Amino acid sequence: MTNYVEHVNITVNDLDQVIEFLTTALPDFKLRHREEEKDRIWAHVGNDDSYVALTYWRNAHDNTHFGLNHIGIVVDDIKSVQQRLLDADYPKGFANSEIIEHPHRLRLYFLDRDNNEYEFIQYLSDKPEERNSYVD
Repeated sequence: MTNYVEHVNITVNDLDQVIEFLTTALPDFKLRHREEEKDRIWAHVGNDDSYVALTYWRNAHDNTHFGLNHIGIVVDDIKSVQQRLLDADYPKGFANSEIIEHPHRLRLYFLDRDNNEYEFIQYLSDKPEERNSYVD
């Protein structure tokens, strides 16, 4: 398999407006999932293979930084990625660079030297309904 960019995660000011923009511009993109939590509302808009992750923070203070949160890249061997980045002393990202396990995928976060965050994903299933499951 070839590594590829699967998603970008951004903070937005108007979640519904961005969902409308993306689904208008890209007719094959659909609302894959939307969830309301205490502090935020988030949604994934895309198709089976790629998506844009959108976050709206309910607290106005948290919405002062709009734009890129992280870039998601699909990889074959997440443990090799983890070891190479640790050996090269790259800064740890979300979850302190520990692998986060899900029944159908593994995730890992690191920062580049400019403090941009990357999420690396290794899928454990070829089925889109499992790969894109929002149930733990």
